[in-house]
Parts: sequence; structure tokens; C-alpha cells
Amino acid sequence: MTSSRPLDKIAAGLAFVLGLVTILAALGSQFIGGLQPCELCLEQRLPYYWGLPLLALVLILWNRLPLTVWYVAMAIVAALFAWGAYLGGFHSGVEWGFWPGPTACAGVGSEFSMDMLNDLQPVISCDVVQFRFLGLSLAGYNALISAAIVGLLGLSILFQARHKS
Repeated sequence: MTSSRPLDKIAAGLAFVLGLVTILAALGSQFIGGLQPCELCLEQRLPYYWGLPLLALVLILWNRLPLTVWYVAMAIVAALFAWGAYLGGFHSGVEWGFWPGPTACAGVGSEFSMDMLNDLQPVISCDVVQFRFLGLSLAGYNALISAAIVGLLGLSILFQARHKS
């Protein structure tokens, strides 16, 4: 049975949608739900801020990119989300007390502090879990979702390689 839609683009599109829903949910939990992100939470958003625009560009230019450029761009996006999965796992370990977080996550401020900014937004320690669902924190879910995005991107690359060979 032959599909009229290429599986490589479907997998990449699913990765994009999953990433977009995740970052929008993170922003919604902050600005609508009132959860304040810690330093590691904010760092975990970087793969979404960098990877999703690049992935969107790849999806828009899907059939117009040279194959080498396509592979490099997809590998970069996959690497960004692999980094995101690591950050989510690391942050989860900090929350469970398996290892200490960075000194910026102590919740007591740093050497350089602007009192005015601290008054506007509370400093949240990285080992404080503000929300758990089914035993996992948002950092834990981010690790799983980032790993799923990496898996979908890997499938896209694999389907592309099989299609072109």
C-alpha cells in the first residue's frame, strides 16, 4: 500500500506541532496560570525558541532545500531538542534532590541583583516543584516531550534517507 503523503514530512510536522503546543502551554502556565519559571525552566525553553523557527523554515522550504542542507538543518533541530531533553532530565533530578542545581537556581539571588526586577518577579528556586501531574513535574514532561520530538525528527531523517536511496 502506497501512501500519498511522505512519512518524512508527516513526522517532522508532528514534531513541530508537538513542540509548538508544548512551548505555548509553558508560556500559558506562566502568564495565565501564574506559575513562575526558575532559571532552569527558562533555559529549557531555548530549544523551542531556536528549534521551532528553524523547523518551520525547513517545513516551508521542504522541497526547495538541497538535501544536504535539509539533513544539516534537521540534525541541528534534533540536537537542540536532545539538549532540551537533557535539560529537562537534569532539572527533574534537581527537583528530586538527586544532585544540586546551578547556583543561579538557589532562589536567593546572585552577586549582581537588581532589587527593582526582583520586586517585579519572584525568584523561584530550581528544586521547587510548583505543579505535578501523575508524579511528574513540568520539567519531567519537558524531558519526555523533547525526547519524543527527537524521535520524530529521527524518524523523519530515516524516512527521508530511505526515500532517497
